[in-house]
Amino acid sequence: MKLLIKNGRVIDPASKTDVVSDLLIEDGRIAKISKTIKTKADKTINAKGCFVMPGFVDLHVHLRDPGFEEKETVVTGAKAAARGGFTTILAMPNTKPAADNADVVNYVHQKAKNLANVNVLQIGAITKGQAGRELSDIRRMVSAGIPAISEDGASVMNTALYYQAMEIARQEGIPVFAHCEDKFLAAGGVMNAGTRAKELHLPGILNAVEDIIAARDIELAKSTGAHLHLCHCSTKGSVWMVAQAKENGFSVTAEATPHHFTLSDADIPGDDANYKMNPPLRSKEDVEAIREGLKQDIIDVIATDHAPHTAVEKGMSMKRAPFGIVGLETAAALTYTELVLKEYLTPMQMAERMSLRPAQVLGLDKGSIEPGKPADIVIFDPEVTYEIHAADFASKSRNTPFHGRRVTGAVRVTIAGGEVIYQSAQ
Repeated sequence: MKLLIKNGRVIDPASKTDVVSDLLIEDGRIAKISKTIKTKADKTINAKGCFVMPGFVDLHVHLRDPGFEEKETVVTGAKAAARGGFTTILAMPNTKPAADNADVVNYVHQKAKNLANVNVLQIGAITKGQAGRELSDIRRMVSAGIPAISEDGASVMNTALYYQAMEIARQEGIPVFAHCEDKFLAAGGVMNAGTRAKELHLPGILNAVEDIIAARDIELAKSTGAHLHLCHCSTKGSVWMVAQAKENGFSVTAEATPHHFTLSDADIPGDDANYKMNPPLRSKEDVEAIREGLKQDIIDVIATDHAPHTAVEKGMSMKRAPFGIVGLETAAALTYTELVLKEYLTPMQMAERMSLRPAQVLGLDKGSIEPGKPADIVIFDPEVTYEIHAADFASKSRNTPFHGRRVTGAVRVTIAGGEVIYQSAQ
């Protein structure tokens, strides 16, 4: 099959290409990039005025499958990913049962292969049942195809056990994805500890909850030689520590989410659980530190931490509601609006943080649209301005603080393996 994309601004962070050009796809791969391509194609897309970038890679998604299919499934999560321009997503292991064994990993991978329209990779849990007491069979899960291990949703508080897991990860050549949270210090907190928490009479979560475990995990990465990837950094302290780790040559990368570089705790309007996430929305100073961390190449990756929940759950008080918001379908627009238009990132750096860098963390042959590469592509319109409407989401869930927010930039087409898997009606 031939697919021809005409007149788009081709932005490839791998080759540093940034040129208005045509792009030809044949048999699922990039065949040619040239100013003018004349050929008979099965489908032609006019991308005039749009960015043509590598398909986005999300290192941090909760698909809730198996066990919580009322919130999301592999299929609905993949549809949401496609609408958001993501062609590869990594599923976190806090399912029921937890993805702590090869059988659950195989279930997710097989379901995705048969039914999903994007690439889905299941991350393995570090401990059995994510209970923090006994290591999972990490090596067997690696054989089943996990790209990383994580205890996301919690930290492994037993440092000796976590050290063993890092040793195995180093030996197996996979990264460790760290959710940095001292659960004892965090106990009972539902939002950032600050003025707004006091005004709302809600228990707060200190920056130290994240910073203490980030420091510990960086030290363990140094000691074991494992590659550590810090998930959803939210504090200025985390940014500083990642910078120091990189200066000292440690194998450490980091990600930030759109909600952490867009909103602060001052934006929380009241006891609204759509603003409850973990880590929480931090201070304006922390938000600026995250933005600067992305700008200064300290934070490598933009990931969503897509965390769907039911309307009933999110309709409760923040004291009782679960943590998390959906993010796959809003990430690109928020990144463009908050980082590119405000000159923290260039369009090239946006593509780098959302496609090339996450692929490099895992060693995937993704994040590039050079000839010969797999044809995973997003066509992004940087001109359109609109309001986000949660009712339009492909995700099963609508738990977002961005409903009604005005943004600029929209995914027009998503292509995975040379096949158009999403095309907007406009």
